[in-house]
Order: sequence, then structure tokens, then C-alpha cells
Amino acid sequence: MKTKNICELARTIRSKNAGYFARTLEIIFDNREIYEKVKQSGAITPEAIARAYQVPVEKIYNFHFFDPGMGIKANFKSDVASGGPGETDVYGCQQYAPLFSLEIPWEE
Repeated sequence: MKTKNICELARTIRSKNAGYFARTLEIIFDNREIYEKVKQSGAITPEAIARAYQVPVEKIYNFHFFDPGMGIKANFKSDVASGGPGETDVYGCQQYAPLFSLEIPWEE
């Protein structure tokens, strides 16, 4: 089966802090048909996000699809506190890049 990269399908892919030891990941669509197709594909799951970030799936929490906003949201626990020693992204806004590896099964 052919696939499409999430970057081809989503309008916005972003991250931000969700507390001192948590990050929020969001994938937002601007087309209802595309959003529903991605949702129904089963390709975006806590397990898929854990693989993308190379973390145990237990670190992914609050994963859900937000139908009114055509978005997918997940939080993950970070080992480094926001603004703490060794932190390289105080706002958590540069943590979205691993999501770019998500491939969605796609038939035209």
C-alpha cells in the first residue's frame, strides 16, 4: 500500500510545554476528509508516537483525536525539566520534528 507523509496531509504540526516535565504534541488538519482518513487509518497511535520519539509507550499519555478541531493531541513525559540543566528547548516548541517520520497508508 502507498503512503503519504504526515507533512503532506496536516496543516500544522507543533509542540509546546505542558508543565515542567511534559510536552504537548499537536497535529492539526484543515480538511475534514483528510482528517477522517488519517484517523481511520490507525497509523497515528501512542505506539507510533513512542516509536517516533524513541521512548517507552508509557511516556505517552492523554492521546486523543479532537474531532471539532480536526486535530490529534498527545502529551509525553520528559526526563528533563523545562528550563532545567541540560534543557535545550525551554518552551518545548522545537520538539515536533520526530512527528515528521509518520507515514499514513494512503490510496488516491
